Amino acid sequence: MSAKAQSAFYIMLGGSVVLTIALGIRHGFGLFLTPMSDEFGWGRETFALAIALQNLIWGLTQPLTGALADRIGAKKVVLAGGLFYAVGLATMALASSGVTLALSAGVLIGLALSGTSFTIILGAIGRAVPAEKRSMAMGIASAAGSFGQFIMLPASLLLITQLGWAAALTALALLALLIAPLAFMLRTPVSEVPSGPQQSIEQALRQAAAHKGFWLLSLGFFVCGFQVVFIGIHLPSYLLDHQLAPAVGTTVLALIGLFNIFGTYSAGWLGGRWSKPLLLSALYGLRAVVIVAFLLAPLTNWSAYLFGMAMGLLWLSTVPLTNGTVASIFGVRYLSMLGGIVFLFHQLGAFLGGWFGGYIYDRTGNYDLVWYIAIALSVMAAVLNLPVKEHAATTKLVNA
Repeated sequence: MSAKAQSAFYIMLGGSVVLTIALGIRHGFGLFLTPMSDEFGWGRETFALAIALQNLIWGLTQPLTGALADRIGAKKVVLAGGLFYAVGLATMALASSGVTLALSAGVLIGLALSGTSFTIILGAIGRAVPAEKRSMAMGIASAAGSFGQFIMLPASLLLITQLGWAAALTALALLALLIAPLAFMLRTPVSEVPSGPQQSIEQALRQAAAHKGFWLLSLGFFVCGFQVVFIGIHLPSYLLDHQLAPAVGTTVLALIGLFNIFGTYSAGWLGGRWSKPLLLSALYGLRAVVIVAFLLAPLTNWSAYLFGMAMGLLWLSTVPLTNGTVASIFGVRYLSMLGGIVFLFHQLGAFLGGWFGGYIYDRTGNYDLVWYIAIALSVMAAVLNLPVKEHAATTKLVNA
């Protein structure tokens, strides 16, 4: 194995484990909604608002952490993110009010995720592997995040059941500390990775801003964020409201993680062979079909499990396809920054999906309106991605 291939392998391995831990913990936050809300007498909007704030902070800071990773390398950004994650979880374990919950689960963990999740990791991987293998490599790393969801959801539920929610969060904080040493596997000298026309950050931003496809991808990713955070945070409580056992919601979210391993891997593989924007349109369209079928079918354990399996295949499959399209159009020099801007839209949707779900429930006693909006947004995203082309942006836009 050549030195370059060995370096790419270590970046893939370290980045995949970081995603497994960071996203595995993050996808389990919905399990804390009921026990924390019950203990402190909160409505569901209080916890939902904190998680919505987390996603908003994550999104708002992602272009900045992405630009920082492009400039100084992913290692230092991931190292800082891992430390923020551990502190945020430990502080969340001590939260006893909506304010402290918002500061810990919202601000601190939001900052942590901006340094430890897809945009930073996929940016490092995108620069480390050849263009023809990029989509597949991103799919594999994204699948690792889904594997984290699959194993961490039942683990988090077990911790909550055996230790209580506060001790469970403390245990997760210790796990998050493992991200720090893993960051040292992401050592890619920034000076060696640029390819294509050499641009300044300002030129790259102007080029992206002038490209219609960039904004269409961003708006489509908004829909992804709305749906996955609404479902991830509120589905366990939705199933409890319909008299299904607490373990059913955890199992459904774990199934989403399990099947998304195959979904993201397949999306990465297909993205290297077919048009990624067309695949994105198909994914969003299928999400609408799956949600409609879930709402129309009688709600039982098995219908919930089938929903988890089907949604899992479509869950984060959008990530390698979206980031891969950005890389195809704009190259990899500023992939973390530009991917961070696209991801900001994802997180704006995530903020609305998380908060609006709690807001609507507290005022109507159900989630019906939010489900209908999720369906309509799926159709919109499918249409938005159709005109996007993967052709590399013309260099004359650089100085436009």
